[in-house]
Amino acid sequence: MVGDRRRPGDRRELPVTANPIRVIVADDQQITREGLVALLGLIDGVEVVGSATDGRQVLDLVTTVTCDVVLMDLRMPVLDGIQATKRLRAEHPEIAVVVLTTYSDDESISAALRAGALGYLTKDTGRGEIEAALRAAATGQSTFNAPVSRRLVAALAEPSGPRSAEAEHAPREHEPPDGLTARESEVLALIAAGLSNAEIAGELFIGEATVKSHINNAFSKIGARHRAEAVRYAYEHGLTRN
Repeated sequence: MVGDRRRPGDRRELPVTANPIRVIVADDQQITREGLVALLGLIDGVEVVGSATDGRQVLDLVTTVTCDVVLMDLRMPVLDGIQATKRLRAEHPEIAVVVLTTYSDDESISAALRAGALGYLTKDTGRGEIEAALRAAATGQSTFNAPVSRRLVAALAEPSGPRSAEAEHAPREHEPPDGLTARESEVLALIAAGLSNAEIAGELFIGEATVKSHINNAFSKIGARHRAEAVRYAYEHGLTRN
């Protein structure tokens, strides 16, 4: 690369893409929306291509501009963030959704992930976390900030709890779906909780190579192409509650 003077072994914490990440900001509160647009304008490699006050405007916008990621509020008039996310994933699967909301309850998190959101952040998130989430989403990776991760991990520890309608018909304990082994189901649950491969290895006291093997096997069995689809699968099949 011309002008790239990095030495072998130099590391960057965030991937740098050749093209800017094109973002639409959706929030019904004007001060929040304008603040986010201004904030994202300070991030190298991120370009705000539009803003919307509700989900309907988001769906209209994506037909007129090229967008990579929508930073989506949940509670909006006309069409809320959950329904807008479902429509986006069905009609424009190339566009990723990162939720940015004040709500971090189990129901909201679960609904957003089932709708197809790749990331979930609360509005006390800093610029660095938002930037990381956008970059992750642009490459098909999931990101949760600390409050959301804590909720997901807590859900894993609960012996019982409310199950989604889909999960009510899922196989129960000792009957992993789709031929998954108990360990593969456990790994999927930890992925849904936002843990990295290294963190999963530490949690289960196994090596990272073994974690990768379980992930590859599980993804093959459930037809997942990336971690976001694995997260949705885990929620739809009640694995996060086992």
